[in-house]
Amino acid sequence: MNADRIFDALASGPRRQLLRELSRAERTTSELAAQFTMSAPAISRHLSVLENAGLVASRRDGQRVLYGLVRDTLMEALSGFAAGLVTGEPVAPKRQRDAI
Repeated sequence: MNADRIFDALASGPRRQLLRELSRAERTTSELAAQFTMSAPAISRHLSVLENAGLVASRRDGQRVLYGLVRDTLMEALSGFAAGLVTGEPVAPKRQRDAI
């Protein structure tokens, strides 16, 4: 997990809106585009950023590709960041610190 990549992804209002929607249920790109005032290609670009940050995962369901929130990654990044601020400990998650 790369904290910078995660927080860069979260810096975008539209991406945060997509995460809120994906926290309710898995959705396809076209389902998300129908709910937001964005084109399917714009939604797809945002989903790509979120997926590269590890916040969203995709899976095939027949010919459809469904996207869903990866709750563990989000919770680990946010709680690790908050804990680091409060305790003064390194902000990197335990797995990332162990690899260093």
